[in-house]
Amino acid sequence: MNRAFIRQLGLRSRTLGEFNDCKEARILLHGYHLCWTGLSQVELKTYADRDGYLDVRKLSCAQPANTFQEDADYLAAWYSGWYNGLAKKHVMQVARAKSLQHGVIVHCKANPGKKVIEAIDTVFKDYRTEQGITTKR
Repeated sequence: MNRAFIRQLGLRSRTLGEFNDCKEARILLHGYHLCWTGLSQVELKTYADRDGYLDVRKLSCAQPANTFQEDADYLAAWYSGWYNGLAKKHVMQVARAKSLQHGVIVHCKANPGKKVIEAIDTVFKDYRTEQGITTKR
């Protein structure tokens, strides 16, 4: 059973320890401990205004987490392009980009009320500090 299928059902895969904390319905299916969240995924366009525009500066960390994986991936690529455009960069180091994207996802899961752009800023600043990178202001 793959994770995409589990998510389409509105379920979360849990480790056995986390499973004990499940306040929703508990399910054991094909060896997976699952927790019914009652949340269904929505298309990214759900968060757009009536004209179809999505204000990426206002998007909370919880919102992309509630979308389909393809939408979340698309949004991550869009943010990457936006930030590279602001920095006037035209290259990408794939391994670093994937690592930082994962860092943003982890940060957003821990801080669902935070705006995505704030999470990106925090993760980027932490990365620069760890690597000793200074930026021109």
